[in-house]
Amino acid sequence: MTPGAAPGGSGPEHGRDETVEQRADRLWNELLQELRVAQTGVQILFGFLLTVVFQQRFTELSETDRDIYLATVLLGAAAVGALIAPVSFHRLLTGRRLKPQIVRWASRLTMVGLVLLLCTMASALLLILRFVVADDIAVWLVGGMVAWFVLCWGLFPAIARRNATRSTVTGAPPADRT
Repeated sequence: MTPGAAPGGSGPEHGRDETVEQRADRLWNELLQELRVAQTGVQILFGFLLTVVFQQRFTELSETDRDIYLATVLLGAAAVGALIAPVSFHRLLTGRRLKPQIVRWASRLTMVGLVLLLCTMASALLLILRFVVADDIAVWLVGGMVAWFVLCWGLFPAIARRNATRSTVTGAPPADRT
């Protein structure tokens, strides 16, 4: 390993020859690209949610639907906060030679934001689907969508990670099943 190289995954033996700082810079740039997608989506959803209360039919909502709406708006606000927090972290700590720590915190906040976004999507779907189908069907449909999000955002990446780890341990290239 070269002097100053990051332990556990960034040396020539792991496919990259970069220092801890270079790795942090690379990971930060990758995280920013991911955040751009998530931030845009959550901000559009949150903006839409804020307009619902000003619609004429909002006063016709049942107490349950108002509670679901309130939970949805609060979850959306929390998701926006968590997904924008990495920007604040970076801005407030820039120049203090804390990039690896900033990347770790930003990554954690991003994961929290994605979980909150999932909860926001679920509650927004529940609110909308209660107007379209019977309540019990709405709950099942929302459950199915939550399962789909968990599959796409959690299980598929976990499987890919496990397969990559297994191929690294055995020395075999990862199987291409496409």
